[in-house]
Amino acid sequence: MKTLKPALFYENTEDATLRCLLCPHLCLLKEGQTGICQARRNHNGILYSLNYGIITSQALDPIEKKPLYHFHPAQKIFSIGSFGCNLSCKFCQNHEISMHGAPDFNYLEPHYPCDIIEKAAQIANNIGIAYTYNEPIISIEFILETAHLAKHKGLHNVMVTNGFINPTPLRRLLPLIDAWNVDLKAFNENFYKKLTGGSLLPVLNNLKTIRREGNHLEITYLVIPNENDNPKEFNAMVSWLRDELGPDTILHLTRFFPHYKYQAPPTPPETLMNLYQIARQQLHWVYLGNIQLSIGNESHCPKCGALLVRRSGYFTEIAELDEQGHCKKCRTALPFIK
Repeated sequence: MKTLKPALFYENTEDATLRCLLCPHLCLLKEGQTGICQARRNHNGILYSLNYGIITSQALDPIEKKPLYHFHPAQKIFSIGSFGCNLSCKFCQNHEISMHGAPDFNYLEPHYPCDIIEKAAQIANNIGIAYTYNEPIISIEFILETAHLAKHKGLHNVMVTNGFINPTPLRRLLPLIDAWNVDLKAFNENFYKKLTGGSLLPVLNNLKTIRREGNHLEITYLVIPNENDNPKEFNAMVSWLRDELGPDTILHLTRFFPHYKYQAPPTPPETLMNLYQIARQQLHWVYLGNIQLSIGNESHCPKCGALLVRRSGYFTEIAELDEQGHCKKCRTALPFIK
């Protein structure tokens, strides 16, 4: 192994195997075996992180690309990703890195957390670091160290994640991560098992934990034709979000395009519009992504209707939103962080 970084969150079992405790898979690993995520391996009775400091992708992105519409709108953030994932979504948009393991990236030299912080701090108009592209949860050792340094440097930390993590490691991340975008893939356990190799309940529980702890949270829902676009099931999900997380929950509905192993046709615009209207009946903040329509881009005050933020693609313009995240016209406090 190129980078021998001892992993966190595992235990020894009686038969000399290791049980990884990072995510709900709870992989049992014999000597030399690697977990489902392809990033954690039993080597001589110790669990190691194989992707520690391995950066496969990096870019300065608009914060809206995460997508985060209510967290420092119109700003930029330094985004980094590694390899591997603890889910196996057949429709993965980043499968070139998320569905591959360490052998495919042996040519890359590891970065140290201080390297990332130094680069992030030197980028003009950069608000922080986004852990994204592949699944960041499986890089938790690197993220904990990097995010801690970022905090001391005055940089924000953002996680773009599938939310498939166990409670203890999640609690370790919560004090360090300023904003989360969690990909809620469906409101159906069968969908998770069939198309992602995961399960729904841990993600729902983690959404409640993130919201309860007061972290900024936005949710992305990729609408896949004939899989998770049933209006009745979708309405049940929206009701859950309203009841468990509150009507101020920020929901991004995004258009599916065929990718990786799943070749369904793109989401029809009328399907997105229908689900948007369903969600708007219960949630104040619903947006449409991966498509340009006449609605679903702008932010309006739910009390007085004032235009708060204008968006076109990744162009963002602040309108009637003040520095404290209040509506300038009616002075209502809103779930925006500027």
